[in-house]
Amino acid sequence: MMAAQEYPLPRFHFLVDWGGAKLSFTEVTGLVMEREKIEYRHSNSPDFNKIAMPGLVKNGNITCKRGKFEGDFQLNEWFDAVANDRAGGRRDLVIKLLDEKHKPVAAWSATRCFPVKVMAPDLKSDANEVAIESIEIAHEGLKLMKV
Repeated sequence: MMAAQEYPLPRFHFLVDWGGAKLSFTEVTGLVMEREKIEYRHSNSPDFNKIAMPGLVKNGNITCKRGKFEGDFQLNEWFDAVANDRAGGRRDLVIKLLDEKHKPVAAWSATRCFPVKVMAPDLKSDANEVAIESIEIAHEGLKLMKV
C-alpha cells in the first residue's frame, strides 16, 4: 500500500511573535542562515589547492511588511526606542509557519533584534492599493526551531 501523497507547505499562513505581541504581516523576507567560508593553504602543502573551513555566521536583515492602520505607530515607536541602545529596545522575534489548523509546523527565532529602517507607505494619488509600511530588522542570530 502506498503512503499518502505529501505536498510542500504553503507560505501564506504565518505569524510573527514580536517580543510577546503577535502581529500580522503581509510579507516576511530575509530568513537566511549563512556561514562564511575560510580558505587556507600553508606554504609547504603538497596539494595545489586550498582547504575550506567553516567560518563566522553572517546575519542579514529581516524585512517585515504590513498594512498601515490609523493610529498604529508601533514600528516607529520601536525604531525610536532603540536610539542609543536604551534598555528594552531589543527584542527576540519568532516567525512561525502555520498549517491549515493554525498549528506551527516550522519556526525561526531571531535574537536581540532591533530596527534599522522603517519605511512609510508609498503615496500615489491614482493608486487603488492598500498602504503598506515596512520595517527592516537587524539581529544577532537566526535559528530554525523544532516545533
